[in-house]
Amino acid sequence: MCATCGCGDVDHDHDHAHDHGHAHAHDHVHDHAHGDHHHHHHHPPQTLTLEQRVLAKNDALAAKNRAWFAGREILALNLVSSPGAGKTAILERTIRALKDELSLSVIEGDQATSNDADRIRAAGAPALQVNTGTGCHLDASMVARGVSELKPAFGSVVLIENVGNLVCPALFDLGERAKVVILSVTEGDDKPLKYPHMFRAADLVLLNKVDLAPHVDFDLDKAEERARAMRPGVTVLRISARTGEGFAAWFEWLKARASDARASMGPLSGL
Repeated sequence: MCATCGCGDVDHDHDHAHDHGHAHAHDHVHDHAHGDHHHHHHHPPQTLTLEQRVLAKNDALAAKNRAWFAGREILALNLVSSPGAGKTAILERTIRALKDELSLSVIEGDQATSNDADRIRAAGAPALQVNTGTGCHLDASMVARGVSELKPAFGSVVLIENVGNLVCPALFDLGERAKVVILSVTEGDDKPLKYPHMFRAADLVLLNKVDLAPHVDFDLDKAEERARAMRPGVTVLRISARTGEGFAAWFEWLKARASDARASMGPLSGL
């Protein structure tokens, strides 16, 4: 079970084929009166055991995904952020700029609607929408099904836009090569301190909407300092998806990682 959101022991099959294994972790004390005898049954909480089982299953599937990507020299990135930080806008600008240079495809995670996938297709890249319903994150099985439908090209880049949430996506490995955490200046500059698990997992932090910095109470230097306190040495890039500021550095990072993926071919593995 996801310990922080309680989304449960589910195999999230979100092509509307829901396999809900509702394993309820109850801590009941039953007081049964049989004549003069009182039996007290104490059942210890099962939440931790359930969480470990779900995460272990997800991690095994993520390892298969990672081998599949490596065997095909595909760079898979997991983009995570709070809602409204600008993930989709960043992807739109990236696709329009690099679609003739890199083969890009996108897995879009949202609780509902196909709005973001429609925006990605309009920008010029194939996209698959995954709606999680009440789920607050993508998991490895969703990504496996996503790539089986998208069929990304050998040596391409798969950009996975996770559900807007800085808690649960930190727990669920998707088989990605790197996590890109997006923080916008319209949020608090203390976000890295509030969500340490996510920022500790970050391979790159994109500090977005810097064009709005003069108009909001957000300390760019403090945000960077706090991100690096959570993940020493992490690269932080200041960008604006609206103006394009800083995107040259983001493109350079992206192309370098894609080159690394093509240079480190792993064994082929089926999904």
